[in-house]
Amino acid sequence: MRPFWIFDLGEAYDILRLDRDGAANDETVIALVEAVPPFLEASTGYRPDPRRGYSPLAKTAARFILQQWYYGENADAAKLQRVIDSLLKALSCERR
Repeated sequence: MRPFWIFDLGEAYDILRLDRDGAANDETVIALVEAVPPFLEASTGYRPDPRRGYSPLAKTAARFILQQWYYGENADAAKLQRVIDSLLKALSCERR
């Protein structure tokens, strides 16, 4: 796993419920996975602990964010955004 990734490519495919059909989606999924940590830091100030890595709360928020970004046109986008907003608020508190 790359050092700045919150989860690896296989986990991302599992989260998105995608089949690994060669590298057809790799470029898109990699770009989204790489964007999650800077987004978490910019939106909450959260940085992973250098010794322990990302907290379970950060990983949960990242999973929902990845789903929303990949499936942006999904009819459940508003519900998903409410969940993400709540997780980001909690993550902001966790870093304090």
